[in-house]
Amino acid sequence: MTSAMDMEKQPLLEEGVATEMDTSEPSLAELQQNIFKAPREYMKAWSRTTSGKVHRRIMYGVTALLLLVVVACMSFIVMDSLDETPYPSRVPLEAHIMSRCPDARDCLHDMILPAMQKISHKVDFKLSYIGNITDHDDGVSCKHGQSECLGNIVELCAAHLYPDPKTYLGFVMCMSKQYDDIPDRSLIEDCALEHGISMARLNKCAVDDDGAVGLDMLKASFNRSSNAGVKKSCTVRLNGNIRCVRDNGTWTDCEGGSSASDLIHDVLEISRANWEAYNAA
Repeated sequence: MTSAMDMEKQPLLEEGVATEMDTSEPSLAELQQNIFKAPREYMKAWSRTTSGKVHRRIMYGVTALLLLVVVACMSFIVMDSLDETPYPSRVPLEAHIMSRCPDARDCLHDMILPAMQKISHKVDFKLSYIGNITDHDDGVSCKHGQSECLGNIVELCAAHLYPDPKTYLGFVMCMSKQYDDIPDRSLIEDCALEHGISMARLNKCAVDDDGAVGLDMLKASFNRSSNAGVKKSCTVRLNGNIRCVRDNGTWTDCEGGSSASDLIHDVLEISRANWEAYNAA
């Protein structure tokens, strides 16, 4: 039989148990729910205030601006890719020179460089050299001596290592301004530094395999000029045809004019005709 003492304690024990259960700590899931819920409720209330509305408008504006920037960047990428499209092919433009020739300097300075600043994306530009392949003097000879042959090799190496004309043409022009000093090492170093070209890479290209690599490039360049029937520095060929010749300080065979703007005009005309033929095909 339950004693009176037990009967008296029982309700108290039950009440105590109930009280303990009621005051127990919330579960981890409940805490997480409250933690995530409180900031959301606060943000909802804050967004209805004046400052919240202003902030929201600012955020919308920033988002729209970012989207416009992304669209603009994508447009530039697409346009640039169109410039790189090989169909129709770019217009062939080639200058045949000798590194220690004053006519080459004037030709590059007055016609090629200013034209390339405008139409580099529309032409397939190449710089070739004029000389002879022999059975002596390392197998090559140049009009202005073997120092010119070495200068040609250095410039060919620059074009080989840095094929973007914006880089190697600037380097060649820098060398040509002091053509009498070619191939002085200090001149090469100064021009390489000015145009972001590695002197170590240039030197390696010129002397690699005991100079055979550079000589092979020079011979191939001589053959290219010879096969095109070119003998004078500087001879400019456009679309496979002689466009202009700079010889003994004067321009000759320049049908259509000898200025950079004249060359630009011709390139644009040929490029437009190529596009029309391509679209009609």
